[in-house]
Amino acid sequence: MIKLAPEGYPFIVFFAAVTAAAFYAGGAPIALLPFILTLFMLYFFRDPDRTVPAEEGCYVSPADGRVLQVHTVTENVYLKGAAIEVSIFMSPLDVHVNRAPCNGVVESVVHTPGRFLSAFKPEASSVNENIALLLKGDHGQALVRQVAGAVARRAVCRVKPGDVLKKGERYGIIKFSSRVDIFFPEDTDIRVKPGDRVKAGETTLGCRR
Repeated sequence: MIKLAPEGYPFIVFFAAVTAAAFYAGGAPIALLPFILTLFMLYFFRDPDRTVPAEEGCYVSPADGRVLQVHTVTENVYLKGAAIEVSIFMSPLDVHVNRAPCNGVVESVVHTPGRFLSAFKPEASSVNENIALLLKGDHGQALVRQVAGAVARRAVCRVKPGDVLKKGERYGIIKFSSRVDIFFPEDTDIRVKPGDRVKAGETTLGCRR
């Protein structure tokens, strides 16, 4: 049986109820569209198990999707210095459950209101609504930012400061198409490049040198 993210149940129940009401009122032709939407919600909120690599000092992807960019930046808000940023775009067809990139203690969770530009635009990272999660890991700090998009206007972070996460552990979800930015220490050896497909909890993004 397929595993589902709990945030999906209200959507699934709603469209299933609409399907039943439409079928009762007008038969199968009227119920077809809400039935298709119900199936899409089941597909979208799937939450498959993942096999987390055991490499020491390495970070896994926090999201499924396609790598948009990999570059060195100055992150002055949380990390207070140079960092390597990897941005991942999630389409509506990707799994949207987010996972911890490494073992660590949650230092802060900060929600920042903002705009809802398309998530693949470079400026979306800095101006869109987002939730920033700062982890103090075994090999340094890591910052993960869930970025809302034009369709995804609701990010969910299930953890709070002081919580302990294991590498690959589920910690949140972004509803519908969206983006996740992750910032690593500057001396991380990055193993992905723009255009690569990655899986949350399975794909190694980089390792400390």
